[in-house]
Amino acid sequence: MASDGARKQFWKRSNSKVPGSIQHVYGAQHPPFDPLLHGTLLRATPKVPTTPVKAKRGSTFQEFERNTSDAWDAGEDDDELLAMAAESLNTAVVMETANRVLRNHSQQQGCHKPPGALEPEQKLKPSVEPPLVPSGDLRLVKSVSESHTSCPAEELRKLSWSGIPKPVRAITWKLLSGYLPANVDRRPATLQRKQKEYFAFIDHYYDSRTDEVHQDTYRQIHIDIPRMSPEALILQPKVTEIFERILFIWAIRHPASGYVQGINDLVTPFFVVFICEYIDEEDVDTADVSCVPADALRNVEADTYWCMSRLLDGIQDNYTFAQPGIQMKVKILEELVSRIDGQVHRHLDQHEVRYLQFAFRWMNNLLMREVPLRCTIRLWDTYQSEPEGFAHFHLYVCAAFLVRWRKEILGERDFQELLLFLQNLPTAHWGDEDVSLLLAEAYRLKFVFADAPNHYKK
Repeated sequence: MASDGARKQFWKRSNSKVPGSIQHVYGAQHPPFDPLLHGTLLRATPKVPTTPVKAKRGSTFQEFERNTSDAWDAGEDDDELLAMAAESLNTAVVMETANRVLRNHSQQQGCHKPPGALEPEQKLKPSVEPPLVPSGDLRLVKSVSESHTSCPAEELRKLSWSGIPKPVRAITWKLLSGYLPANVDRRPATLQRKQKEYFAFIDHYYDSRTDEVHQDTYRQIHIDIPRMSPEALILQPKVTEIFERILFIWAIRHPASGYVQGINDLVTPFFVVFICEYIDEEDVDTADVSCVPADALRNVEADTYWCMSRLLDGIQDNYTFAQPGIQMKVKILEELVSRIDGQVHRHLDQHEVRYLQFAFRWMNNLLMREVPLRCTIRLWDTYQSEPEGFAHFHLYVCAAFLVRWRKEILGERDFQELLLFLQNLPTAHWGDEDVSLLLAEAYRLKFVFADAPNHYKK
C-alpha cells in the first residue's frame, strides 16, 4: 500500500519541472469526474448556440448554415466513400495473421541474438493485416481512382491497415478521413472549395482572438504550442502561426467543447504528413518550412484543419465538459486489463495506482506523448483504416500497450516508482516493428473481447 508520505511526495513532484518527475494529468481542463458526486456519467445539458460571435448584421438561414457547415456535418463530399464503407476485415484471416506475427516474434525472441539484431529476412512486416505495399507503389491511389471493383474503399482500407508508403500517405489519409471524395474527378473542385471555405473562416473570425470573449482561449493555445514536439518544427514562426489559426478557428466553431489541452497534439500528425508532399528531407522533424511556397503552405493548413476536424467529430465527447468520453474509456480500459492480465491489474491496485493517473493522457493525446511521432503516424495509418479506429480500436491498443510492460510493472514495488515508469515509458527507439507487434496484439484482443463485452465486465 502507498504510504501517506509517498502520496505527499507524489503531489509535490507532480508540480515540479525536474526531468523524470511524476507529471500532472496533462490536458485535464476540468476537475476529475467523480461518479459519486455527479450521479451519472452524462447529463442532459442545454444546447449551446453554434454561432461563436454575434453577427454584425442580420443573416439569413442559408448564410448561417454555410458558416457552420463543418461543425457537425458528415459532409456531402464523402457520400460515395460512405456508401462504399469497408466492412470488418475477415475474422479468420486477421486472427491467423496476427497469431503468426506474434508466433514469429516469440520464436525470434528465443534466439540468442539480442532484440533488434534480427537478420533482414527475419524482420517482421509492419502490420498484421495485408502485406505492406512497397514504398513508392501507387496501387493505394490507383485502387480508389481507377479501380473498377465494387468496393475500392474497402480495398484501400485493407491496404492501408498494413502501413501506408510515404509517397502516397497524404492523399490516402485525405481519402480515408472522408475529406476527399472517392470520385477522382471531383477532388480538385472539392479541395479548392474547402480551402476557400477555411480561409473565409480566418477572415471572419481570427481577428476576434483579442476580444474579451475569446482571449482566454487564444492565450491558452499560444501557451501550449511551444510545449509541443518536435520543437524544431513547431517553433518555426510560420508553423506556430498555422497551428494557432487552426486551433483557434476549430475552438470557436465548436463551442460545445472549445479548446482543451490535448487537441493541439492532434494537429501535428496531419500537418507533418501533408507538408511532406513539399519537403524532400528525410527527417521532417527538423525541416525548414520557409522553403515551402506560400500557396502550398495555405493548402497544407486548410487540409490539416479539415482532416483534424473529421477526426475530432468521432471523439468530441473526450473534450466536452468533464471529458466524459475519456472518463468512460479509462474505466473500460481498467475492466479490460483486469480480464486480460489479472496479475498486472491487481499489482496496480495493491499499490494504489489508479488508471486515471496514467491512462488519461493515453486517451486525451491518443498515445502521442508515449511514443515517437513516427510511431504515431504509423498507428494512425491503421486507426484510419479501422471502423471507429480513434474511438474504439484505440482502447485495445492501450490495453496491449499496458500489458506490453508487464515484466517491468510487476518488478516495481513502490507507488511512486510505478507511476514514474508508466508516465515515462521507454519507447524513444521504437519503430515499425514495435508498432506491428502492438497492433497485432490489439487486433487479437479486439476479436476476443469486442463482440463479447461481458468478458470484461465484472
